[in-house]
Amino acid sequence: MQDKTNISLSIGIVCFNSNELELCKLIASILDSVEYLKETHKLSVLPIYLIDNSPEENLSLKIFEGYQQRAHELDVELRLLHGHGNIGYGRAHNLPLENLESDYHLILNPDLKIERECLMSGITYLNDNSEVIACSPYAKYENGNKQYLCKRYPSVMTFLVRGFLPGPLKKLFAKRLSDFEMRKLSETAASKNIPIISGCFMLCRTAALKQLNGFDENYFLYFEDFDLSLRLRKLGKIAYVPAMRITHAGGYAAKKGIAHLGMFAKSGIRFFSSHGWRLFRQEKQGASDLSEFQ
Repeated sequence: MQDKTNISLSIGIVCFNSNELELCKLIASILDSVEYLKETHKLSVLPIYLIDNSPEENLSLKIFEGYQQRAHELDVELRLLHGHGNIGYGRAHNLPLENLESDYHLILNPDLKIERECLMSGITYLNDNSEVIACSPYAKYENGNKQYLCKRYPSVMTFLVRGFLPGPLKKLFAKRLSDFEMRKLSETAASKNIPIISGCFMLCRTAALKQLNGFDENYFLYFEDFDLSLRLRKLGKIAYVPAMRITHAGGYAAKKGIAHLGMFAKSGIRFFSSHGWRLFRQEKQGASDLSEFQ
């Protein structure tokens, strides 16, 4: 029998007044995936941080207490960080960063669940591809429709269409949005050199995150993942690994009310001011240029 590969993993989940059932599904799915991962890898470190931005303790402590026995059986440490208030998504994910000693760190939203083979597939891929420092999974909505987590660098036009137009009007820009969301990527083959990946699930090399000091804390919500992706790409490649599979509830800013639209706009302006304004020109995605991402 082949010896198990030694690796260390840490996981961070940021929540804010999150749904109890969603959080339970996520933590249960993580523990199932850890159990599967341990069949092929020897885990030396596995803390799961639940970073609760809620104004009060909310449900996080009760939820973690409910999974302590299962976590203990898997040698997983459940660590709760709370009481700091709503400091923003990126800044909250940065809280445990300084103390991490893992090889890999997984950044998660609270509104998803991962499949049993997910962690094993992602860590195996990173072990086998040393030039890749972060990767993104195949995702679907709860209704089974595919979700597109990989992105190209957006134009301002794409930013406006995606963030502010209602669904029926977005159909007028279907080709533009399809190119932006890289919808022609394979559903089975991994692809490298992805420009931008979603912050709902980012499996990263911990050393790279530490080198960059994690997320830029000037972003409160939205575009912090775009910014981090572009900075990560200066250190190595970002990959799409469809063998990793998740279900993500998700949701656009346009569906969440005026306050979220305001945050989306503010973060978008900060992003373009930092990385460059591209008003209309949209990178094209055709069969010929997909080789760039293999």
